Amino acid sequence: MAWMSWTLPTALFFIGIAVILVGMTTWQILSPCVERRGFLPLATTRGDRLFIGLLSSAFIHLAFVALTDVNIAVATALCAFWMIILMRWG
Repeated sequence: MAWMSWTLPTALFFIGIAVILVGMTTWQILSPCVERRGFLPLATTRGDRLFIGLLSSAFIHLAFVALTDVNIAVATALCAFWMIILMRWG
């Protein structure tokens, strides 16, 4: 892994994604979900909402970096709030 320039934030990001995936897999094994409709215009499972949330969070971060001078921690907090809403009511 020496060929990659791992920084602490990068490593924490990928560790966080891995922990989320392991947690979601365990949750799915213990309590299989069914598709449901929330405020999203399609029926989704927990995994679908996770994917949509991660993808939209990436775009939120890109927009913050490209369009504002605000600290990236604000975008991260916004994304965490967005993920909670999406996973609960999406």
